Amino acid sequence: MKVIIGSDHGGYNLKSALKLFLEDLGYNVDDIGTYSPESCDYPPIAVKLAKKVLQSDDKGILICGTGIGMSIAANKIKGIRAALCNDTFSARMTREHNNSNVLCLGERVTGHGLAFDIAKIWLETPFSQEDKHLNRINLITDIENERLE
Repeated sequence: MKVIIGSDHGGYNLKSALKLFLEDLGYNVDDIGTYSPESCDYPPIAVKLAKKVLQSDDKGILICGTGIGMSIAANKIKGIRAALCNDTFSARMTREHNNSNVLCLGERVTGHGLAFDIAKIWLETPFSQEDKHLNRINLITDIENERLE
């Protein structure tokens, strides 16, 4: 499986470490930047990753200082269901129930070991495909298409 990963400067160190961890697990990791800890804006990175996820059906991981900015920016892209996870239970549930396609992490709030566990669980957990969850995903799509009031 291929994983697309990106960060701003606030998530650069965690991204670098997580990339190596995922490669050790056998994932093909596409690092879309940033490539240094120098200050940069996160929205263009979130948009770039989101578009690559939608074009490829691969999963994506975005990292910034808290994960909040990346999740907000990524969720502006139609078809993206980005989830900020700070624990393993949330990582599992967002895949099972929400079929999230982008995981967001915060380097300044989540230690490397926990971030590795969150990413591994998120990547390995399938969407449940239960009717109630499929219906809710369709309702999210209706919101995106402005058909739900």
